[in-house]
Amino acid sequence: MSTTLRPVTRVLRGMPASDGAGVKLTRLIGTPLAPEIDPFLMLDEFRSDTPGDYLAGFPDHPHRGFETVTYMLAGRMRHQDNHGHSGLLVPGSVQWMTAGRGIVHSEMPEQEDGLMWGFQLWVNLPARDKMAAPRYQEFAPDAIPDVQPATGVSVKLIAGELAGATGPVQGVATAPLYFDITLAPDATWTTDVPVGHQAFVYVFGGELQTGSEGHRHPIARGQLAVLGQGDAVELQAGGAETRLLLIAGQPLGEPVARFGPFVMNTREEIEQAFNDYREGRF
Repeated sequence: MSTTLRPVTRVLRGMPASDGAGVKLTRLIGTPLAPEIDPFLMLDEFRSDTPGDYLAGFPDHPHRGFETVTYMLAGRMRHQDNHGHSGLLVPGSVQWMTAGRGIVHSEMPEQEDGLMWGFQLWVNLPARDKMAAPRYQEFAPDAIPDVQPATGVSVKLIAGELAGATGPVQGVATAPLYFDITLAPDATWTTDVPVGHQAFVYVFGGELQTGSEGHRHPIARGQLAVLGQGDAVELQAGGAETRLLLIAGQPLGEPVARFGPFVMNTREEIEQAFNDYREGRF
């Protein structure tokens, strides 16, 4: 059975943004150029060793109707919520939070200097799950499999399956794949991606070529490539070590009503979310 490599359909560069109490970041999905890539609503990269860029953090704020995925590369972030949950995210750890019907939480740096670096991804929930009970999946670095599926290839497996290993994140409606991939200089690797899933790659170190047979696209550090349909992705590093995220998920194909921290299917549901939050029902 032949493999169909996914082509590159768009190459995007992020936009400077700020969130929370003024944390500086780069927004890659959730911009005018890429308002959403169903089922992904937003992707931010935060990276700074200037304390003023991140110390104010993300004080208490509500969410309803989607999931937030925080993956730390450097630094320490403390999470607390109004249900009594608290957790510390350290380098290499991940938190997959399903906000469901509502939660109020904060994410605050637990350091006063040094590099703070990581990603936050927002993943939509299907209508049937938007009012589910909130839940967390939190994993320390040693709970995330690090597999070597080919020479010169190392993959931190947050969600999905690869080379006989399974990522720790389970039970997510969009059946996600979330790989943190390191390629040695000039290494080439092809990996399966479920047919029908929406997929993208984001390069955060080195440079990459990817695309369909005969139509390779160069992807530089700081660029995100949206991939078309197929059943595999071919990745080829440049002359230096390359590091990237490969993320895929099942599209929902549902209407999106979004306002600030709430993502529902209709405007009326957004208005209800605001009413519930104001009246303390989160």
